[in-house]
Amino acid sequence: MTTKKSRLFRSSVWIENTIILLIIAFTFYITLPIKTTQTLFVPQGSIGHIITQLTKKGYALSPIDKYLLALLGKPQSGWVHIGKTSLNRIDFLHKLATAKAKIEEVTLIPGETKPLFFASLAHDLSLDPKKLDTYYSQSSPYPEAGIYADTYYVPYGITEKHLIYFLLHESQKKYEKISKKIYGVYNPKQWLRILTIASIIQKEAANTQEMPLVSSVIYNRLKKGMPLQMDGTLNYGRYSHTKVTPQRIKRDTTRFNTYKYKGLPPSPIGSVSLDAILAATKPAKSNYLYFMKNRSGVHDFTHSYRSHRHNIQKAR
Repeated sequence: MTTKKSRLFRSSVWIENTIILLIIAFTFYITLPIKTTQTLFVPQGSIGHIITQLTKKGYALSPIDKYLLALLGKPQSGWVHIGKTSLNRIDFLHKLATAKAKIEEVTLIPGETKPLFFASLAHDLSLDPKKLDTYYSQSSPYPEAGIYADTYYVPYGITEKHLIYFLLHESQKKYEKISKKIYGVYNPKQWLRILTIASIIQKEAANTQEMPLVSSVIYNRLKKGMPLQMDGTLNYGRYSHTKVTPQRIKRDTTRFNTYKYKGLPPSPIGSVSLDAILAATKPAKSNYLYFMKNRSGVHDFTHSYRSHRHNIQKAR
C-alpha cells in the first residue's frame, strides 16, 4: 500500500525534475542565435509592439521575448547600433534594451547632385556608392532630388539600404507636408515638375531673394515656347561643378541641354531647398525673359534681348 509519505516524496521528485527541465529549456532558449544587422530600427510603442514588428521583419523572436525584454528594460525608439550580426537571444535582447545610437551628421547641400552626395556619404561613412545608388533607384519616385537638401543624423554603422530608406522616408514626409500645405494634395507627377523647376532655380539664383525672379523667367520662357538656355541645367549628375563652356553646349546631346531643346529637363538636376520649392510654386509676377550676372555677383533681369545684350557688355 502506497503511504502518504511516499506519495509526497514522488511528488517532490517530480517537481524537482520539472524545474530542472524548465531550467534546461530556458537556458537552451536564451542561448539560441539571433541574426541581425549592425544597426536596426526600433519602432515606437510598447515592448509587445516592438517584438511584433521585429518579428514581421524576420527576427526569430516570440511572445516570450516581450517578458524577457521587459525585465531588461525598454529600448529607445529609432535607429540603434547593435554592433554584431549574430548574437544569442539574451545578448540580443540586452543589446536591444541598452543600445544607444552613435550618431553621424550628414548634410546634403542645396543644388548638389546625387552622384556627388553619394560619393561623399561613401567616403564619410565607409559605404558603397554603387549600392547607395541602386537602393535609391529602386525606391525613389524621382531620378534626382528625391532626398531633400537638409542635415540628417544617422547611426554609425548604418547600411546602405537602411540609410537610403531613412533619407527617402524623411524627404517624402517633408515633400508631402509642403505640397499639401500649398495645393491641398500631394501628386508625385505634379511634384516632379515642381522639383525640376526648383532645381534649376537652385542652380541659377545668386541668392534666395532672386529665386522668385528666376522662377518667373522660367515660366515666362516656357509659356512663350522659348528654350530656357540656362547653364545650370547642364550641371547635372557628375557635371555638378563643371564650368559650362561653348564647347560643352555643342557636345552635350542630352535633354538637359536647354540650349538645344525646349521645355524642362527630363528630371531635376540637383537637390533643392525650401526657398527654391516655394519660388517654383509661386514665381514673381514679371515679364522678364533674361538675366545676366553682373560684377556684384547678382543678376540683372530684363524683358528684352537688346537690354540683355547691354547687360552682357557691362558684365564684361
